[in-house]
This record gives sequence, structure tokens and C-alpha cells, in this order.
Amino acid sequence: MAHTAQERYSKMVKAKVRKELVLKDGVVFNNDYEGSPAAGSVKIPVRDTEVAVSDYDKAAGITGAAGSTSYETLVINKDKAVNEIIDGYDAASVPDNLVADRLDSAGYSLAAQIDTDGATTLVAGATVVNESALDNTNIYGKIVDIRTAMSKANIPNDGKRYLLVTPDSMALVLKSPEFISASSLGDEVKESGVVGKIANFNVIEWNDTTANLSMIAGHPRFATRAEEFAVPVHIQDLSGSGTFIGASAVQGRDVYGHKVLRSAAIRAVYSPGSIAITVAIGTVAVGDTKLTVTAEGSNTLAYKKNPATRVTYGLATATYAGTAMTSGAAKTIGTCAVGDIIEVVEFDASTGLAVKVGYVTLATADIKLS
Repeated sequence: MAHTAQERYSKMVKAKVRKELVLKDGVVFNNDYEGSPAAGSVKIPVRDTEVAVSDYDKAAGITGAAGSTSYETLVINKDKAVNEIIDGYDAASVPDNLVADRLDSAGYSLAAQIDTDGATTLVAGATVVNESALDNTNIYGKIVDIRTAMSKANIPNDGKRYLLVTPDSMALVLKSPEFISASSLGDEVKESGVVGKIANFNVIEWNDTTANLSMIAGHPRFATRAEEFAVPVHIQDLSGSGTFIGASAVQGRDVYGHKVLRSAAIRAVYSPGSIAITVAIGTVAVGDTKLTVTAEGSNTLAYKKNPATRVTYGLATATYAGTAMTSGAAKTIGTCAVGDIIEVVEFDASTGLAVKVGYVTLATADIKLS
């Protein structure tokens, strides 16, 4: 019975997560991987080139070529848990309506966290597009420019390209006469969270406040999400804890990871602009990397490694205390690993508030490994 309950509870939470995600599976991320995320890593197929076509000789046949699809490892680097105490009930007596309410809340909270981490991976792995200004007279042209760049990079234009648009930029898109509202689209499209189409992008309104970020354009084929429960959701009796009396808890652990497979397929658009980050391999200790950033005027800089949340416009300098960088000078950051995401923030010299941000995903060539 306990296993059946865990399975049922976990399915309920998963259904809630799928419903609440803005960056949905199949719309923004694919789930094309082999293995179990709970094991710590999975294998992702990476197609570097398409299948070669050559002339066929009726007498000699054709020489077989080695397949070009390789696999790379996606490390499952997120391990999130829910552990909410329900006071006054042991595990056997918790009312069903209370369980349902807490499971619903757990699903909502997990979805919000997965969305945050997934978006951080997208912006850190994307090709950056800086625009000086966006308004309702030029936004359609800018989106068309992104469409053209993606087509030239051989990103499929098969109706699956998406555009995650922040509220301020969404207001501009809605004023564009080229925008097609969801009322003209099929039910299946609307159920995926798409609110309309423009330049053949599926438009999804995305309530994000990352400094200067206006939108992210992409295709789900080129970003992967791997996720599952490491410990299924269950009601845990706490009577034997030595601390809690007549109480139980909703508990469970969810593990997941995200990865951008091709930078050219994901475009992060900033207006009025983002920070340019130069990355070099560290030269002192194993795990070192070096970042160089030049700030505008006398503005100051600071960084975070694997930020839990992304910086918002106007955030105070104090939030980044102890991680200052000197403009124009290489900053060594230690104990780094391949796949780590570094966020660099620029703060206005007079107000001490965040005005610009940049992200980078560390690769093997960026870190001193031996």
C-alpha cells in the first residue's frame, strides 16, 4: 500500500509540475536521453552532421560510412526536496484533502524552481543578441532578423521554434500587426502555453525580470531536460524522530539537469544590452577559470557561480558582497567544474544598483583540469 501511495502521489505532483511549467517539455526542452537521472547522469545524443549522401555504383555498391551521432554526458546537478510538516496528524490519519492540497503546492513550487534553473541554462548557453532599444515599431523586424539567423544556422523551421517573451516586450509584440493571437491557433498549441505566433515563432509570455533580458528564441530539439524523482513523494510519519509528536510530513526528492546542445539554436535578446565576458583557462590550481569583463565608466562588477536565481534590474550591490571583480582585469574563480554557470553583474557607480548582466557556461577548455 505504501508503494502504491507513493506512486499515486508522485504522479499527482508530476501532473501539477507539467501543468505549471512555462518552459514545458516538448515546447522548450526535449527529453531525448538515455539512462536514469537518479543515477547522477544521463547520455544525450548529439548530432554533429547529417547523414552523408553519395552516388551509388550498381557494380561496386557503396562504401558504408560511420554514423555521426555521438553521445555526451549530462550531469544531473540539481537535487531538490520537499519536506513540509503536517502537525496534528500521524501518517495514517492525514485527511485526503489536506494531502491533495500539499501535493498541489509541492508541484507548483517544484515547477517554479525547475523553470528558474532551466532558464538560467538557456541564457548561459545561448547566442547573445544585444539591441540598443526595442519598441513597437521595430520589434517585428528584430524578430525576423533572429528568424533569419536561425535559418542560416540550419535550425529547423518546422513550427516548433519558440519565443519566450518578458511582459514588457510582450506588450510590444501584441501591438505588432503581424502577431497572430492564440484564438486563431489549434487547441493543441494553446494547451502548450502558446499565446500566439509571430514570424513562425510560437510566442509564450514569460514573467521574467532578469536585467535587460527581453526574450529568448529557440527550438526544443537543441536543449535537453532530464528529470525524475530520486525519492517518490510520500507521507512520512515523524513519531519516531525524537522531536515531533503526532506529526507527519510530505516528503520527496526530485533530481534534474538541463543542457543547451547548440548555442546557435538558442538566442538570448537583451535590450539595451548585456555584459561581454571573456573566459580563459585558470593557471594556478585545479578547478580554476579566469573571467575578464570591462564595465562602463566607473561602474562596478561582481559574480556568482551557479546562481539560484538570476539578477533583476535594480538589485543592490550588497547581494553580491565578497565576489567583486576589477574592470578589465582577469578574475580567477576556483573550484569550478564543466557545466558550471557564471553570472557577472554590472552595478551603477552612483546608485549601486544592477544595470546589466552576462552569463557563461564553463566548458572543458575554460578550466584547469590538472
